[in-house]
Amino acid sequence: MRGRKASKRSIVPDPKYSNIPVAKFMNYLMRRGKKSIAQRAVYDCFTMIGERQKQDPLTVFDAAIRNVSPVLEVKSRRIGGANFQVPIPVRGERRYMLACRWIIEAAKQHKGSPIAQKLTQEIIDAAGNQGAAVKKKMDVHKMAEANRAFAHFAR
Repeated sequence: MRGRKASKRSIVPDPKYSNIPVAKFMNYLMRRGKKSIAQRAVYDCFTMIGERQKQDPLTVFDAAIRNVSPVLEVKSRRIGGANFQVPIPVRGERRYMLACRWIIEAAKQHKGSPIAQKLTQEIIDAAGNQGAAVKKKMDVHKMAEANRAFAHFAR
């Protein structure tokens, strides 16, 4: 590696809830630097969650992230001319990033409604251990479980 390690940037909490994970979720949702659009979508989504679930939207959001976060993933390693899918544990930051990415991708799969409604439905489904994002997590875990025999190749 050349140079020094890049310094970690601090994330400013979102203005409404003063919550850093919500601000990170907005940043993952944001496209082309248009943060106000992402912010409006997330806040509309949270108001819809509050109306539908009759609960605090932050607790539903946290439950959804917790249910979608993977514990293991597979990484391709080349050993002796063969490629092995080696299961490795997922660090906390990557776990949160993957969960957010999977929720956003699953919401984008639904067509014909605004992003706030699609996110609302996906977050509610994920909080109840259902939906496409939870299915993606289960697929990743199944892959890691199937390749458990190669776990000794992990460093």
